[in-house]
Amino acid sequence: MSLAASSGSPVLLITGFGPFPGMPRNPSAALARRLERSSRLRSALGRALRVRVLDTTYDAIGTQLVPTLAQAPAAVLMLGVASRAKRIRVEARACNRASRFYPDASGRPSAHLTLDPDGPPARRAFVAPQALAILRRHGLAAGRSRDAGRYLCNASYFRALAEPCPVLFVHIPPAAAVRRPRDAARPRHGRPDPAAQARALTQVALFLCVRGRAAASKR
Repeated sequence: MSLAASSGSPVLLITGFGPFPGMPRNPSAALARRLERSSRLRSALGRALRVRVLDTTYDAIGTQLVPTLAQAPAAVLMLGVASRAKRIRVEARACNRASRFYPDASGRPSAHLTLDPDGPPARRAFVAPQALAILRRHGLAAGRSRDAGRYLCNASYFRALAEPCPVLFVHIPPAAAVRRPRDAARPRHGRPDPAAQARALTQVALFLCVRGRAAASKR
């Protein structure tokens, strides 16, 4: 199955985040780059796959995310790390709110408590239930989350969900929580299993692409 675009617009945009206070190495960036190297995605998308690791700053939404979204991808998969999470979280919505208690990587908090004064209270990801089912089917311990927080993950998700294409944000824990058979060996020292995450998220990415191309054909 080839989903490669005939125009210069990307079919799939994948984003991750760089380091931020308390997280000097952000695993979402490494996972995004791993997906960029996926032979399955490359075979299906060719050069229509774009990966962008965003600075963990509020300014990056306007200077990095928005220009990339302006390339009109057919689907967007966003990755972030939740430092206290025990399993993968599929974010069902993003709220039009921020907090001034959590400074970004530049040391600055959000300038406003409301992200978009003209926007709705929240924006929903209607592809979240199917994506969650895919992750579970591929052996990952994953759950649905109704709140993406009040930090950069939520702020970038809220902005991306304004686009007319399927958008999904997935939070990963610092150490992967991979469901295994009871008689299988446990991961040593709780180390992450990025290969398992990448395999499952590749299937989610392909699902988003199919939905995105179908939606684009109706517009």
